[in-house]
Amino acid sequence: MKQIKVGIIGAGGYGGCGAVELLQAHPQADIGALIDKQDVGKAMSDLYPHLKGFCDLTITDPDDPACPDDFDAVFFATPDGVGQKGAARWLEKGAKVIDYSGDFRFNDAKTYDGYAERIGRKEAHASPELLPRSVYGLAELHRDDIARSDLVGNPGCFAVSAIMGLAPALHAGIIDPESVICDSKTGVSGAGKNPSPTFHFPARYESMNAYKISGHQHVYEIERELGIVAGRDIRITFTPHVIPLCRGILSTLYADLLEGERLESALEAYRSFYRDEAFVRLSGPDAPQLSVYVRGSNFCNISVNADARTGKLIVVSLVDNLVKGQAGSAVQNMNIMFGLEETAGLMHPGQYP
Repeated sequence: MKQIKVGIIGAGGYGGCGAVELLQAHPQADIGALIDKQDVGKAMSDLYPHLKGFCDLTITDPDDPACPDDFDAVFFATPDGVGQKGAARWLEKGAKVIDYSGDFRFNDAKTYDGYAERIGRKEAHASPELLPRSVYGLAELHRDDIARSDLVGNPGCFAVSAIMGLAPALHAGIIDPESVICDSKTGVSGAGKNPSPTFHFPARYESMNAYKISGHQHVYEIERELGIVAGRDIRITFTPHVIPLCRGILSTLYADLLEGERLESALEAYRSFYRDEAFVRLSGPDAPQLSVYVRGSNFCNISVNADARTGKLIVVSLVDNLVKGQAGSAVQNMNIMFGLEETAGLMHPGQYP
């Protein structure tokens, strides 16, 4: 098979950098161009010196006539609103498109409008005709659809952690769907590269806070995807927090176990659901999980616990927000879309400590 030529739009951000880190070592993909409106003309290795000698390509303006346009795959490592305006161009050229934002996570305009309202976006979707062909890019749930698609919307980072942590329990019918509570913590890199006073070191050091309480945009996709798994509408309580950590998401997920269900049945449900999944590592209460165990990797570590006193299932789900929650999922989806080994370029242990 020929090498896949990948264009990365929004290459100068953390999501673009993550894609470069993974693709420069991918056995069957080459980076064709790094495209961005910012830092045009600068070498990627000047922006991120750890890439020196691995990726020294310069950032190209998307409007530059010399910008390549013969990609096999295009990553939109961009905020909401960018991919929906640019995806059609690349699809018409025959490229497969993977978008990091919420632009293509929902495959009809009405559902997208509900999400857009949550993020305060008032404009209608710029390419509603593309939504029916888009697929939600969580490979562990939608692998077959992703393989047939040329347009994938990457899941949100919180959503990856919550959905993967809860899907087996809902699929097995061992919890009350009305009792789900998600308590999630994220590092500051989830806010992106652009500086903000609240993420300035003196403001964030030894400081943490809950935010968007009962109003976070990822709730929309979490509820939809869990509802598909459960075969019914789902409503959850979801509270995100920012903690003084660079990268990583830890979600502690609670739900009422149904009558007769115990830790043993919960563990069996999770083992069965994820039996053949390369990027899921399961454990029980005897193996505490730390965020550094997944840092820099495409793994989701899931710890399954049960509180016999309260009858609660307690699941701890950890991902790196910049890898499994972003660039890693994009590369995993690309592999599936092109019929490659799903683990290509991704099977490494991450960074510890």
